[in-house]
Amino acid sequence: MAPGNMESTVALVAVVSISVLSYYILYTFQPKRRFPKQLSRTKKPKSGLISAIGNTPLIRINSLSEATGCEILGKAEFLNPGGSVKDRVAVKIIEEALDSGELVQGGVVTEGSAGSTAISLATVAPAYGCKCHVVIPDDVAMEKSQILEALGATVERVRPVSIAHKDHYVNVARRRAVEAKESEIRQRSVNRIDFKDLELVNSHPAEEGKQVPVFPSYCKGGFFADQFENLANFRAHYEGTGPEIWEQTNEHLDAFVAAAGTGGTIAGISRYLKEKDPDTKCFLIDPPGSGLFNKVTRGVMYTREEAEGRRLKNPFDTITEGVGINRLTKNFMLAKLDGAFRGTDREAVEMSRFLLKEDGLFIGSSSAINCVGAVRVAQSLGPGHTIVTILCDSGMRHLSKFYDSHYLSQHGLIPSATGLEFLTVG
Repeated sequence: MAPGNMESTVALVAVVSISVLSYYILYTFQPKRRFPKQLSRTKKPKSGLISAIGNTPLIRINSLSEATGCEILGKAEFLNPGGSVKDRVAVKIIEEALDSGELVQGGVVTEGSAGSTAISLATVAPAYGCKCHVVIPDDVAMEKSQILEALGATVERVRPVSIAHKDHYVNVARRRAVEAKESEIRQRSVNRIDFKDLELVNSHPAEEGKQVPVFPSYCKGGFFADQFENLANFRAHYEGTGPEIWEQTNEHLDAFVAAAGTGGTIAGISRYLKEKDPDTKCFLIDPPGSGLFNKVTRGVMYTREEAEGRRLKNPFDTITEGVGINRLTKNFMLAKLDGAFRGTDREAVEMSRFLLKEDGLFIGSSSAINCVGAVRVAQSLGPGHTIVTILCDSGMRHLSKFYDSHYLSQHGLIPSATGLEFLTVG
């Protein structure tokens, strides 16, 4: 081999050797880059919107935990696709109705709701090929009806009245299910309606007399979701939320607390936790105008607002939407509770601003009253306990009331606390 070729070969070998050595040093002694695991090979995408509901994180609420000496944890239900804990209920109600044949694809799900359940139903109904018609009180935050309409639901706003009144939003929603069924029968029978088929809707008697049709001729029947009395509500939390909390706390928590509207959340979770560990304490936090506090603590559904001569025009004169009630529902009657606490509108408003400032948590009114309850439980049990509550929804759907300065000023509820002094903490 010529001397020139020999030198070139030696030089090439030297370059290759240095390159190999550099590669070895670089990838052996320097910190390794963390590439994601082969997600596309080992984990498949979830199927559809419904699969994203549930399994929400349980987060430590740092400010409340540090102030009380307890571990206060919030189940972040506002991270569900529809933005609230009611997504679970909507799925359970619709799936059970489809399984039983009471609802079919193309049918209309009707519901009377203060907002969150309606939004959840409107969110998930299209995934099952169904439509949604909701009836809400006309004093509910305006953005809730705007969200519902954007989701494609038919929205009917009615004035707030007693549940005994035929035009209470729940009773109107029940009638709408009858009308949807009438529409289906009218389509099948052309111009002949067999009223025997209209005697019951979800075990509720239909009203006498012909209703004004509000559904198109192509409607494939109606189903009244009936979140207050439908035990699918309870089962959604007994089978889902409760087990998740138990697992996320490593099967150790001292107490659970939440407010009740339909009663499904507190009933399903409390019963599951009590079955797992009877020593787990479960409590209600009750807002103004609701009779559940007295029912739990004294066995009687009664509030001072309903005393003779003092009855309010609307006993639920509170800004904590979606919780508080003056009757016992089938769902609530399944709850296993150790006691109850009162919470006020002012405490809820102050708590929401405190958590926003200290933790960056932007929560709705029912979430805020639940956090008030968590602090009350911590005060009752003392430091060193683990307490779980529900962060039902975010503040996004409470802008026109709960987070509106003008509205709060009219009700004397402008927040002024600098800490947790409104709960005599710190």
